[in-house]
Amino acid sequence: MTDASPRPFAGRTALVTGSGQNIGRAIALAFARGGANVVINGHRNQAAIEAVAEEARASGAGALAVLADVGDPVAVRAMVDRAVEKFGGVDIAVSNVSTRLHTPFLDISIEEWRRIINSNLSASFYLARAVLPGMKQRGWGRVIHISGTDGFAVIPNRAHNVSCKAAVFALSKAIAVEFGPFGITANTVAPGVIDTTRDLTQYPHFRDGYGERVKTIPVRRVGQVDEIAGACTYLASEAAGFVTGQVLHVNGGAGLF
Repeated sequence: MTDASPRPFAGRTALVTGSGQNIGRAIALAFARGGANVVINGHRNQAAIEAVAEEARASGAGALAVLADVGDPVAVRAMVDRAVEKFGGVDIAVSNVSTRLHTPFLDISIEEWRRIINSNLSASFYLARAVLPGMKQRGWGRVIHISGTDGFAVIPNRAHNVSCKAAVFALSKAIAVEFGPFGITANTVAPGVIDTTRDLTQYPHFRDGYGERVKTIPVRRVGQVDEIAGACTYLASEAAGFVTGQVLHVNGGAGLF
């Protein structure tokens, strides 16, 4: 398999969590266009993930839609088992699910803290733990975590999310060091301001649109979901085989880390 091929991921299987919409959907469809079988995951909306799976099949890819709570390790294991049963294994795992709540530090309850840690950090561990044995056995694998600017430039009133977004980068580094000898890389993609459908009650700074924020971005625009997908397909490619334990910031220059 070479990157010069129009379908460089033919014969591979990519599992993308939270892929019923927005960034996750774009990532899954990019892998499908590249020839990979794809596992589409969502938590609540079966119709949404089935629709994405149909789009993937229309591009000639195999697709499996699995409704599963990625904060539940048993559900994650079952999802990976279904992927192995249908496609033979998971070669590329993208942990994309994230819940971003806007809560002042002293208002974060213990229950809310635990819920965000579980969905935004533990879910990445659960997925990696489920796919890494198979990757190790086959001698090839790509683990990609979706972080965010708030893991590197702290955003107020999001202590739990900030902690998770920083931690998934550390998790990538730990996996990179331990599993590098087995042909497995682990990296993080950190999107900046991306044009997505979002719950504006949790994004008060975007209630009037992106106008003021765009003025602070050197390229003077917000990012598109396909640009995050492009970062993921690069990191999963053979061309990125020597890139591991790194974070790729896709933010238009808004954060120069």
